Amino acid sequence: MDFTTKDVNLKPDRPTTLLIEKHSDYLAKYGTNKDDYEYCMTEYLRMSGIYWSLTAMELMGESHRMPKEEIISFISTCQNKESGGISASFPHDPHILYTLSAVQVLTMYDRLDAIDVDGVVEFIKSLQQEDGSFFGDKWGETDTRFTFCAVMCLSLLQRLDAINVDKAVQFVLSCMNFDGGFGSKPGSESHAGLIYCCVGTLSICKKLDALKVDDLAWWLCERQLPSGGLNGRPEKLPDLCYSWWVMSSLTMLNRIHWVDNAKLEEFILACQDAETGGFSDRPGDIPDPFHTLFGLAGLSLLGNSDLIKPVNPTYCMPQETITRLKLEPQILKKV
Repeated sequence: MDFTTKDVNLKPDRPTTLLIEKHSDYLAKYGTNKDDYEYCMTEYLRMSGIYWSLTAMELMGESHRMPKEEIISFISTCQNKESGGISASFPHDPHILYTLSAVQVLTMYDRLDAIDVDGVVEFIKSLQQEDGSFFGDKWGETDTRFTFCAVMCLSLLQRLDAINVDKAVQFVLSCMNFDGGFGSKPGSESHAGLIYCCVGTLSICKKLDALKVDDLAWWLCERQLPSGGLNGRPEKLPDLCYSWWVMSSLTMLNRIHWVDNAKLEEFILACQDAETGGFSDRPGDIPDPFHTLFGLAGLSLLGNSDLIKPVNPTYCMPQETITRLKLEPQILKKV
């Protein structure tokens, strides 16, 4: 039986510096051809695609290259008049994931007037269940991601009082595992992406002290592989997006120094496409806006580039936006 750790090898000719101009060009051009196959096939997550692209551009100081008024108009058309929720694209069903993406974009643009905020609040409020959890939409799926989306969205709208925050926190804590991590629901396997959602929820609600901090931080640190990249759970290949999910959680826990930051930066830079721009999940794969945002955000957390603005580890938005809103999510004291 082969017990060799699953990992990737970084090639000698990999990118070793940040190709900021290429990433800006890549995102500015992405989605401009409405007949493109990839554009048509990603309609079901378009709202999140806008959030990923705009946030990445904001972090690079290049958001002026995005079609601001077109984006705001698009978001307005995606709000469902009956429920108040927002969909990925008209006429899809509204969902809490895309409602959050829309609110994040409009918050960065300071244009929440483009939607019915009271409608959004009522939509989110209607999704909370008796145990404190949240459905993602009217079809009834429960997931800790949806709790995070609800809490973050209402926090950005300054309307957290619309839900039962204590019950939401209790539900999240009921999902804590013996290893300190969290899954999608009680008893589910710990996963780095869901850990970020749960730690982020507790950060906004100022309940991080309820965590098994060192157990959780150690589990997260063990996600780093010899290549420097991070995986989401044991025995998986590294994926660039975990440079965000893992490192943002460790930042909120004030344990980011427990990971080899230099090796991680080397892996992140290797995931750049030197020809087209953009980041991919692993070196040599096809880039996309999702991994481009989380590559840039991961580098921002590492703080080794003066080309990228500071990112808030809880909200995954520029720190300057969170400061403008006077939001102060909890960050644990350094040990």
